[in-house]
Amino acid sequence: MKNKVVWLLAAAMVFIFGLSLPVAAEVGVTDTEIHIGQWGPQTGPAAPWGSIARGTGDYFKMINAAGGINGRKIVYHMFDDGYNPAKTKAGVKELQEGVGIFSWVAGVGTAPGLAVRDYLMEKKIPWVGPCSGSLHWINPANRYLFPIYPLYIIDAKALVKYAVEKLGKKRFAIAFQNDDYGKNGLRGVRESLKKYGLELVAEVPVEIKDADMKPHVMKLRKAKPDAVLLWVGPVHAVKIVGTSKAMRFAPQWLSTSACSDFPLMMHISKGLWKGVIASTFASLPDSNDPLITKYKKEVHEKFAAKNERWGIFYYAGILLAEPLVEALKRCGRDLTRERLVTELEGLTDFKGLGGTISFKPFDAKDPYGTRQGGKEVFLIECLDGGKAKKLTDWTYFDYRW
Repeated sequence: MKNKVVWLLAAAMVFIFGLSLPVAAEVGVTDTEIHIGQWGPQTGPAAPWGSIARGTGDYFKMINAAGGINGRKIVYHMFDDGYNPAKTKAGVKELQEGVGIFSWVAGVGTAPGLAVRDYLMEKKIPWVGPCSGSLHWINPANRYLFPIYPLYIIDAKALVKYAVEKLGKKRFAIAFQNDDYGKNGLRGVRESLKKYGLELVAEVPVEIKDADMKPHVMKLRKAKPDAVLLWVGPVHAVKIVGTSKAMRFAPQWLSTSACSDFPLMMHISKGLWKGVIASTFASLPDSNDPLITKYKKEVHEKFAAKNERWGIFYYAGILLAEPLVEALKRCGRDLTRERLVTELEGLTDFKGLGGTISFKPFDAKDPYGTRQGGKEVFLIECLDGGKAKKLTDWTYFDYRW
């Protein structure tokens, strides 16, 4: 009888006091902090895209200065991977297993992202807004991966449609980075041209290590295209246009959104980017968009480094993080990864610096509808001084053929 009483008292104590025992915390979350990670090339061939990660960091500084999110400050962990997938993989694992990251945001590049996608998804770690328009983010789709950047195939559809229907172009060629980024564009262009009964007259691969663009331009010129699509990085794009100028080869240049920062492209091309038509996924830097005005003043002017330029790559880092921040706010104090996923899935027609973004509860049979957040782009033409002439309005495209 005595033992029974002792056992009952012990059980009662566990019941009463156990209710207040601490529950195992979610990785990357404390009472006062949320740990968010990102990689971005601050050096190497893709360094012009490095401002994306810096823009995200300054955006988080603005949020923290205003009190954070539901009583928690964002602790931002960013590292330079040099656009090298091996460095991306090593850096992500080091931060994830050493510091403990709650969620990842943005992250530049298709190849770097592919190097860590499976690792993050197997651990059920949310990754919001990969800075790449690769089909790999939705094929296959994953419950914890939320692409925002419009697919490169959408860029291809928009550019080909405009060049054929508005400019009357019929002979198309493409210079494409010989990796998943470029091959996504190649596929999109091929399929888009097929709709008009056209085929590419030249397909010229470009390796990351290639420095001399003369052989590439010779292949393009030999095919006699009247329009050439550039699915490469800013450095290679400028070299191709510059070499073509020297070789008196002047087709209509059409560029992916990855080269739509016109002031930057005009600067590094010494003015040769004028006349290039590009797809883009964010409001123009000098537009009257209220959010452009807000972030330029409250993020860039207050928190950016002295030599940081206000441009599309910089505030793309804000654009790709906006849905994550909105979902974190909706979570309240009950912040877990599963709750974050649920709140992201509830975003419908969310409007930030880009086109509208919508997600739905995960359905592997409908990856585009439930996980591809951004589906709108518009076209711009480069003018003197890096100014942009808007050629089309925001346009929705379905990537399915």
